[in-house]
Amino acid sequence: MTPLLFVLVVAAISFGAGFLGSLLGLGGGMIVVPALTLLLHIDIRLAIGASIISVIATSSGAAAAYVRDRLANLRVAMFLELGTTSGAITGAWIAGLLHPRWLYILFGSILGYSALAMFRRKRPKPHPTHAPSALAHRLNLGGSYFDDAHGEEVVYEPARPMLGLGLMYIAGIVSGLLGIGSGALKVPAMDLAMELPIKVSTATSNFMIGVTAAASAGLYFSRGQIDPFIAAPVAIGVVAGAFLGSKFLARISRRAVRTTFVIVLLLVSLQMLVRGVWW
Repeated sequence: MTPLLFVLVVAAISFGAGFLGSLLGLGGGMIVVPALTLLLHIDIRLAIGASIISVIATSSGAAAAYVRDRLANLRVAMFLELGTTSGAITGAWIAGLLHPRWLYILFGSILGYSALAMFRRKRPKPHPTHAPSALAHRLNLGGSYFDDAHGEEVVYEPARPMLGLGLMYIAGIVSGLLGIGSGALKVPAMDLAMELPIKVSTATSNFMIGVTAAASAGLYFSRGQIDPFIAAPVAIGVVAGAFLGSKFLARISRRAVRTTFVIVLLLVSLQMLVRGVWW
């Protein structure tokens, strides 16, 4: 493969990853890392370094549209970033100590767990299922948005904010460790633990992932694991795909978002586990 063809292939793969990442709140890295390692046989540590850059680019490309449409909750995002940024620095440090085989296995296991958690979630009830949170009320974390797919205004109030903060620290570790933006954990944490609407969860996740990734990017750069020849086309492709994906989220049904999320995670999880086990 010539250098030009390599750049074009990486950019095309990244475009698809950015589109799905923006739509599902995954940040693109969830698909970029498996694609670069499984299809193009790039070292997983270099793929993770490029993914870190793409995660920042994805967040920048999609966050503005989600804030404009009131899908991203800025107060929730800033509160939860206290956990994700500290976790990201921890994860980036741990990544330098692990063998690549365990990175594949960890990647696949986390994706599989996230998919199963989302699949088993019960349908939302018409009335709140949780007691009002004093902390959420004090920090004014509640919000609302207009759902174009259903033609209605959706009002919500987050539940268990401290549980969400703890889960975000874990999600930050995963982000720094695997370079995936940890949307696969952030979305279920906000959706399941904090009982936020799925569209708010995905949009807020997109807003957060760039800050989380930036917290760990310095450590990868210092170890020489960010290759501009790989990272540049990844970032360009992901930004373009994220911009297109952000246009679709408000127009599709919540059920479609959840179903697509689960299918993508299960397929990628299986591929990464097989690669890790048969290293």
